[in-house]
Amino acid sequence: MNRLAWFDFGALARALALGAAGGAVFAWLEAPLAWMIGAMCVTTAGALAGIDVNIPQPLRQLMIAVLGVMLGAAFRPEIVEQAAQWGVSLSMLVVYVFTVAALVRLYFRSVAGYDRTTAYFAAIPGGLNEMLTIGEAMGGDDRTIALTHASRILLVVLIVPFWFRFAAGYESAGSAAGATLADVAAIDIAVLTLCGVAGFAGARLVRLPAAALTGPMVASAAIHFAGVTQSTPPAELIVVAQLVVGAGIGCRFAGVPVRHVLRAVLIAAGATAIMLTIGVAFSLALNAVTDLPVTALTLAYAPGGLAEMSLIALALGIDPAFVSTHHVVRIFLIVILAPLAYRVITARSRDRRRDDRREL
Repeated sequence: MNRLAWFDFGALARALALGAAGGAVFAWLEAPLAWMIGAMCVTTAGALAGIDVNIPQPLRQLMIAVLGVMLGAAFRPEIVEQAAQWGVSLSMLVVYVFTVAALVRLYFRSVAGYDRTTAYFAAIPGGLNEMLTIGEAMGGDDRTIALTHASRILLVVLIVPFWFRFAAGYESAGSAAGATLADVAAIDIAVLTLCGVAGFAGARLVRLPAAALTGPMVASAAIHFAGVTQSTPPAELIVVAQLVVGAGIGCRFAGVPVRHVLRAVLIAAGATAIMLTIGVAFSLALNAVTDLPVTALTLAYAPGGLAEMSLIALALGIDPAFVSTHHVVRIFLIVILAPLAYRVITARSRDRRRDDRREL
């Protein structure tokens, strides 16, 4: 059997073509994070119009590994002095995750009518793939969980950079990339490639969450801390990575009836508003206590995807090391604590029902 028989090159080509067209138009319009947001918007429109589009997981992971190497380059030796100030904001992520999950779960139960399991795993602020897998295994509606999380990411990626650009007055730093391919030495390209490959393999081996990003990021940070290289992945590759990540978000809506997508987006809009409001409230409170910048805290507590929020931080020049570290910790907390908390909640619910039956 042909090992590539499962791979739909036509769907990939259509996704990349739509993404490139969208990125080019948004870049011409000087929109923030143009290649990712443009690719996301146009590919989403194409998917809803019935065009068969797909970004295969291996390609998306490859491009996310490129972004991981890029993020790792932001961890320079001087960051050690700043990292001591991050303890309070990192520890408050636990409170943030539980606060958001509790309120949004209540919203999904009362407004959207989701069942208990689906509402719980759709309400967790992050970890789309992990929450989908665990939620389905525990009896939740996998399509509803997936659509809700995908809609949340879509909305956050649309709202946050445009808010920073037009409300807060931030100017985009371009494509969130540095030197061009011609300016990066061959030895540096080899070192960065090794960071991506070895980092991803190591993260998979020890089962780190979001291994495609966290592994290369840690490896790249170590190399840059050691002074082996000061280079970053070339600008052309970062543009392609943004395009693939953006188009990948849009492809999640392929094959889903428009009415289901519209309902999911409408419901997710309410949940996203709750999450963003809580995130901004935490940011303002932490700024008062720690003097950390509200802008960096807002991005660190924004309920978007790890790769997407880190890219926004890079594009806006808002301390990408701080933002990405907070999102990595948030994913760790979610993957570890969310299933445990669900088991505790369901166990207590069973105990209450058993006690009620005994009283009857």
